[in-house]
Amino acid sequence: MIVHERFTEVGGSERVVEQFHALWPDATVHAAFADPSALPPGLADVKVQTSSLQALYKGGRGYARLLPLMPWAMSHIDVGEADLVVASHHAFANRVRVPVGCGFISYTHTPARWMWDPRLRALEGGLPTRVLLGAIATSLRRTDHAAAQHPDVIVVNSAHVAGRVRRWWGREAQVIHPPVDIERFHPDLSVRREGFFLLAGRLVPYKRPEVAVAAARRAGVRLVVAGEGRSRGAVEQAAGPGVELLGEVDDETLVELYRSCIAVVLPGEEDFGIVPLEAQACGTPVIALRAGGACESVLDGRTGMLYDAEEDEVVSLARSLASFDPGRFSSEVIREHAERFSPQAFRQAVDIVAGQVSAARDPQGP
Repeated sequence: MIVHERFTEVGGSERVVEQFHALWPDATVHAAFADPSALPPGLADVKVQTSSLQALYKGGRGYARLLPLMPWAMSHIDVGEADLVVASHHAFANRVRVPVGCGFISYTHTPARWMWDPRLRALEGGLPTRVLLGAIATSLRRTDHAAAQHPDVIVVNSAHVAGRVRRWWGREAQVIHPPVDIERFHPDLSVRREGFFLLAGRLVPYKRPEVAVAAARRAGVRLVVAGEGRSRGAVEQAAGPGVELLGEVDDETLVELYRSCIAVVLPGEEDFGIVPLEAQACGTPVIALRAGGACESVLDGRTGMLYDAEEDEVVSLARSLASFDPGRFSSEVIREHAERFSPQAFRQAVDIVAGQVSAARDPQGP
């Protein structure tokens, strides 16, 4: 059985669940609530089993009011007679209750940052929002830690997240990097580079999109922004004449942007980050903050450039943008690196872990 917390938009975690289903096509897929339009292609024909929260969910990304009810919803998922539960965890999936003898793997995208990291909460909204979020986080940390002791194995998407699991949950984790669709994202030598940098993905506080915009303006370079989110206002405020805001774009447009930009910019600290891999699968270099998952997905000097925010973060990124030389990078080398993160490699690694869990549960075998 596969458990995902919510299907409200298609992102990296939904792509992971898509690969879980490709590995176990007969497994049921559960979520607290789901928007059918927010399922990745590999799950388009799957009937997701939802909880009673589905009746309260109105679709789209407006689910914040359901957050206090999600721990209850996840703990009441009926696993039936499953012999293995694989949870896709952001905040509450580890609370699913499995019977004695059932294997339990948690693929943890990250322990909930808003629950454990006060630096992240400091980026969220005004003072009332931060105070409320802090109170909710305090009330949930103890039970979150307890739930994290239930899985047989915790698998994470990066060594960076493994460090959080160790600090916050007191557990060790295995690293299996998430997959990138190397068939959909691939180079096209007929597409010309058009002299702009690209910022792609959700515009949310921890990704620091306004830093990229302000840095591009300071460096005097063109920046195209493809994405939407609650940081849109901060992005617009920082924007200047050389910044173009496209909003959310479809998959075909995103691929063309990856192929035609000089480089993709990553100004925030990512858990792992699928955007840098999508760009590299298209043969495009990445300029990323030397922090978080980018240190594992970008090879400094070979597939991109890692910069240090030694002073003001805008100044540091602006210097990197102004000095960036795309001629130093080989599209073929970048693509070859991205191929290491194929869906096939991901499924093979997950299958090995599942076999280990099953063997540990039944050491005598069939």
